[in-house]
Amino acid sequence: MQLKTMIAGTLLAGGLALTAHAETMPGKGVTVQPIQSTIAEETFQTMLINEALRDLGYDVKDTQEVDYSAGYTSVASGDATYLAVSWYPLHNAMYSNAGGDEKFFRKGHYITGAAQGYLIDKKTAEKYDIDNIEDMKDPKIAKLFDTDGDGKADLTGCQAGWGCEGVIEHQMDAFKLRDTVTHKQGQYAAIISDTITRFNEGDPVFYYTWTPYWVSGILSPGDDVTWLEVPFSSNPNGSDTALSNGKNYGFEINSERIVANKAWADANPAAAKLFEVMKLPVNDVSAQNMKIRDGEDSKREIMSHTKAWIEGHRETYDSWLAEARAAAM
Repeated sequence: MQLKTMIAGTLLAGGLALTAHAETMPGKGVTVQPIQSTIAEETFQTMLINEALRDLGYDVKDTQEVDYSAGYTSVASGDATYLAVSWYPLHNAMYSNAGGDEKFFRKGHYITGAAQGYLIDKKTAEKYDIDNIEDMKDPKIAKLFDTDGDGKADLTGCQAGWGCEGVIEHQMDAFKLRDTVTHKQGQYAAIISDTITRFNEGDPVFYYTWTPYWVSGILSPGDDVTWLEVPFSSNPNGSDTALSNGKNYGFEINSERIVANKAWADANPAAAKLFEVMKLPVNDVSAQNMKIRDGEDSKREIMSHTKAWIEGHRETYDSWLAEARAAAM
């Protein structure tokens, strides 16, 4: 009788241990394939999610880099598990074209308050009273921002495939800027670096950018540069871009959202809950992006930024894990 009791106790203890392990590591044995765009400044956001998934027991593979449109297709098909930086509403067309809510899990807003728009140097703005992109229709104003000698303003624009290029091209027509403005495209990090060089040399600059990103840490809005308004709302999805303060910079304030394969998320409630509850302050991303700009751009260094953020926000991070584990019970 005593032996039976001992065996039963051992089995019970073993069962409790397995149950406790399942509760703390609900992702045990499940593989995750993260993807991200080729923008290095989106690596930190992805690494933070990967670390949380690992702490839930998931087997997280090396992040693969793809263009946004291919990324949505890969997640929808199940070839990839999730994309950390889905711009909302900027990427709505790509999201819908790849299957929309039938193919994707998308809840919560990972990063909020992401602004976009057009800026020029403050010195030129004040000297010539420029505050609206419509002012670029004046050939004399446009010529101030000519960098290639053709008499037209050269706008440092958006890299093809990012989504923002479609908005800019739409507005070039809507605001009748084709005759006086050229939308310069290329590898964004290179063309914006050229723009910053021109600014540092005292030349006028005219460019598109977004936050969170390191550019606004170097060319500070309000101090070095100024946002240009647009004459009216006009973008491909037909939405109103006017802000509550009456300003209109031509782009909606975006969120960066996590999108995952719907079937995978349905089968993994812990990860789904994690994707829903994670929230990363936009200023924290900008600060990390500045470290990349300053040369700390290797995967090892970005991982050190990620782990430092976790240790500095341990209570918040652990609360995400707790909610995720509870969802799996």
